[in-house]
Amino acid sequence: MGSEWTTIGSIATVFDGPHATPNKTDEGPYFLSISSLENGKLDLSKSARLSEEQFSKWTRRVTPVEGDVLFSYETRLGEAALMPQGIRACLGRRMGLLRPLVCKVLPRYLLFAYLGPDFQKEIRSRTNSGATVDRLSLKELADFPIRVPPLSEQKAIADILGSLDDKIELNRQINTTLEAMAQALFKSWFVDFDPVIDNALAAGNPIPDELADRAERRAQAAQQPSPEQPHTLPTHIRQQFPDRFVFTEEMGWVPERWDAVTLNTLTSKIGSGSTPRGGSQVYIEDGVSLIRSQNVYDSKFVWEGLARITDEAAAQLKGVTVLEGDVLLNITGASILRTCIAPSEALPARVNQHVAIIRPRPGVPSKYLHLHLLNASTKSYLMGQNAGASREAVTKTHIESVPTLNPGVEVLAQFAEFVSSFQDCAANCSSAVRTLSSLRDRLLPKLLSGQLRIPEAEQLLAEAL
Repeated sequence: MGSEWTTIGSIATVFDGPHATPNKTDEGPYFLSISSLENGKLDLSKSARLSEEQFSKWTRRVTPVEGDVLFSYETRLGEAALMPQGIRACLGRRMGLLRPLVCKVLPRYLLFAYLGPDFQKEIRSRTNSGATVDRLSLKELADFPIRVPPLSEQKAIADILGSLDDKIELNRQINTTLEAMAQALFKSWFVDFDPVIDNALAAGNPIPDELADRAERRAQAAQQPSPEQPHTLPTHIRQQFPDRFVFTEEMGWVPERWDAVTLNTLTSKIGSGSTPRGGSQVYIEDGVSLIRSQNVYDSKFVWEGLARITDEAAAQLKGVTVLEGDVLLNITGASILRTCIAPSEALPARVNQHVAIIRPRPGVPSKYLHLHLLNASTKSYLMGQNAGASREAVTKTHIESVPTLNPGVEVLAQFAEFVSSFQDCAANCSSAVRTLSSLRDRLLPKLLSGQLRIPEAEQLLAEAL
C-alpha cells in the first residue's frame, strides 16, 4: 500500500447501535432503520419514531450527528448514508456509524470511499456468511484498509461526485413532482369529478349527496380564486365535460354520458409473459430486455437488475413483446400490483411470467390506464379478487374485470395533452439520471484509486452538466 492508505480506525471512530427495539410512537425523534439506507441516501420515511423518554435511553451509547456515516452491519451489507443536519435520531438495530476525524477525512469523502468498489469488496470478503444472516464484525471494521488522500484532494473528489449525486437527486425530485401533478389531475377529473361538479353548479343541476361536501368546497373556493392556482379549467376544456351525474349499479354516481365499463374494453391486450427456455445460457450482457417484477415499481421503472436475453430466446417470447406505451403490472408475490409505463429506452423487450402487459386501445392514453391501476380503489378491487387464494396473484380475468370509466375520446384527448408535457419532461429527466449515474459509476472507482486526475474529472463533469 502507498502512503495514502490507512485503516478506518485511524481516521474514524466506530459506534454500534442498540441491540433491541424501543416502543414506537407517532411523533418524536427517529429510530433509524437499515431499510432507510438506500443508494447512499437516508430515507427517513422508512424509519419509525420514538418518545423523548425512549430517545434519552437509546442514545446513551451514541447520538448520530451531522456528518456521521451510517451503515448496516447485518443484512443489507454495504449500504451507507450521511447523517443530515437538524435531525434528531438514534441508531436502529443492526446499524452502526463512523464518526470521521475531520482533521483527517471529510465526511462526504468517507461516504464515497465506503460505497466504492474497493471497500465494498473488503466488506464482502469479511462477511460472516456462515451465520443465520450475513454479518460484519464491528471489531474488524476498524482494521479495514482505506485510501485517504490529502484533504484538498478529498474535497475535490467529494465535490465532483457530490455534484453528480446532487444533479441526479434533483432530476429524481422533478420526476416525483411531475408524477404527483399527473396523479392530482387524474384524481380531480376522474375520481372527484371536479370539472363536472363545476359545470353542475353553474347550471344549477343537483349534486349527489356523496359529492355534496366536495361541491360545497368547490363553490367556496371559486369565490376566491388565485392567479397561481386558477380554480377552474379554461372554458373550452370545461365544455367537454358533462354538467350532471347519473347513478350506475357498477360504479355509483358518475358523470352523465361517461360509460361504466370494464378495463378490457379500453385495452387491446392483457397478458403476462414467461421465462425463456435455456436457463442462464440465454442471459447475456447486451441483448433484448427481459422485464421482471423487480424492474416495475409504482410510477417508476428500475433499470438496476434489468436482464438481457439473446435474440433466439426473445423469439420464443415474441407473443409477449413490449411495445411503446404499454402499461406494466406486477401480478404475483410481494410486489403485486406495482405498475409503471414501459420506457421506450428499454425496448426491444419481453416480460416474464410475473409481469402483465396492459396495452391501451387507440385513443386511450397509457397514463390514463396506468393511473387507474395505481388508484387505491383499483388495487383494493384486484386484491379482493384474490381473496382466499393460497398465494398473492391476480389473473388476466381479474385485470379484465376492473371497473373503469370511459369518459369519451374528447376528454381522454384533453387528458393526454395535459400529461404528455409531464411525461416528456419526466422522460428527459430519467434519461439524464441514467447518463449521470453511469458517469458517476465510472468516475467513482477511478477517483478513489487515484487513477483519474482531478482536472480530467472536472472536465468530464463540466461536459455532463
